[in-house]
Amino acid sequence: MPGKTINLQNTPDRPGVMSKPVEFQSNAVTLRGNLYRPAGEGGQLPGVIVAGAWTTVKEQMPGTYARELAARGAAALAFDFTGWGASDGGDRFIEDPKVKIGDIHAAVDFMTNLEGVLPGAVSGVGVSGSSAYIAEAAADNPKLARLALVAPWLHNPEIAEGFYGGPDTLANLRALSTAAEVTPIVQLAASPTHASSVMYQRPYYTECDRGLISAYDNKFNARSWEKWLSYDAFASTPRQTKPTLMVGSPSIELPAGAAEYEARLNAPIEKLWLSDDVLQFDFYDREDVVAETSDAITRFFGRR
Repeated sequence: MPGKTINLQNTPDRPGVMSKPVEFQSNAVTLRGNLYRPAGEGGQLPGVIVAGAWTTVKEQMPGTYARELAARGAAALAFDFTGWGASDGGDRFIEDPKVKIGDIHAAVDFMTNLEGVLPGAVSGVGVSGSSAYIAEAAADNPKLARLALVAPWLHNPEIAEGFYGGPDTLANLRALSTAAEVTPIVQLAASPTHASSVMYQRPYYTECDRGLISAYDNKFNARSWEKWLSYDAFASTPRQTKPTLMVGSPSIELPAGAAEYEARLNAPIEKLWLSDDVLQFDFYDREDVVAETSDAITRFFGRR
């Protein structure tokens, strides 16, 4: 990998790719997204749904990958989940796996019925936290043909406890979540200076030339904690039979979770593991990493 980092986050236009805003319904809520296609291509294309890391919006890494996959010949959708970004939803900024998985099912229905998308050729890409959501949706939705998990964040309560600092920390976060059910508590999601933010001094999210863009809500409803910490990304593995591509490196945030998911999965799985100098956030927008990952996804989804 080249040593020079070139970030794609704040490059919303890509030669040869056109995009248009779209809307669809999920549980009576209007979701808004951007649909990317190769410019000048009027025929039927394989469809791809791209979902991003927790707290993120369509203009961040989902849009980055959707553009790249469109440049490689797909009709690719990036969208905002219920309560995030431009989408509707009265309860805002809640990281709720159940709701987000429901939104993915709605996105699958939208893409399946979209003119210009090949029948039976809709696949899903989950980046980081949405890897678990895409995987669970694929387990229960026959319309999703294949899936790719990029820098996958896959946890269960035990793994979450270890990552977030042990039982005492989790007890405090769960208490905060319970309190937020009574009195709304909305935290700053990411900050380079506020230590109370959920992602204090974390790369990408706190960098203006990367993820800290104007479209990013940068908020986190504390009600999320119980839903997030109690989620089990491995529970769907007995039902998940779709061909799966996992892309990561030894330096992603939860390599143990990726290994656990792979060990439990009965579906055909392929892996692309990049070198250990490729970090979690490099998969979000580093030009060479995104290009190699997008090439691999395109090859994998192209097989029938």
